[in-house]
Amino acid sequence: MLTPAEWRIVNAVRHGFSNGEIAKRRGISLDAVKYHVANAIAKLGLRDRRELKRWRGTPNDSPLRHTKQHEDLFMDPQTPSLGPIGQISRTVKDIAKAEAWYGGILGLKHLYTFGKLAFFDCGGTRLYLSSERGAPEPESIIYFRVADIAAAHAALAARGVEFNGAPHMIHRHADGTEEWMAFFQDPDGRPLALISQAKPAQ
Repeated sequence: MLTPAEWRIVNAVRHGFSNGEIAKRRGISLDAVKYHVANAIAKLGLRDRRELKRWRGTPNDSPLRHTKQHEDLFMDPQTPSLGPIGQISRTVKDIAKAEAWYGGILGLKHLYTFGKLAFFDCGGTRLYLSSERGAPEPESIIYFRVADIAAAHAALAARGVEFNGAPHMIHRHADGTEEWMAFFQDPDGRPLALISQAKPAQ
């Protein structure tokens, strides 16, 4: 139903970005962002941007649509069980200096860098560094790895967890593997997230 361009905008909206931030990140005009947002809302029969942010649709060609529902995880809303910590994020002033320090000085395994984002492996937990904000923020985000992000989101929401928006794809790797996230807060308002990888069928 949605075009690839509309999906990119919808995922950015669900991630919490403003129209101006989306335009800057995607290198398109603000009017183009507004056009795609309006089209997506109309096509999906939603009332407004708030409903779009919480809409839980998934592209037909996404590996996530074929993710098996794991009966041992999240099938019972009364007993959800989070997986291990899959990622921790930290904001930095200078991504190049941070990359050199965490990789060269601390000796962490560098995974990849995209512009102002750098990723390292810490014994199976991914460290995500970002200088997009321009200055370090006081709180890191803890990302809990789950096998099925849609089931996890539904089970935790049923227990009263308030999510910022629906699960959304934030990156597709060259091999077709998709990274999906959903954000929420603890009782003190600190950020937490679910993270899941959806791999294409072999």
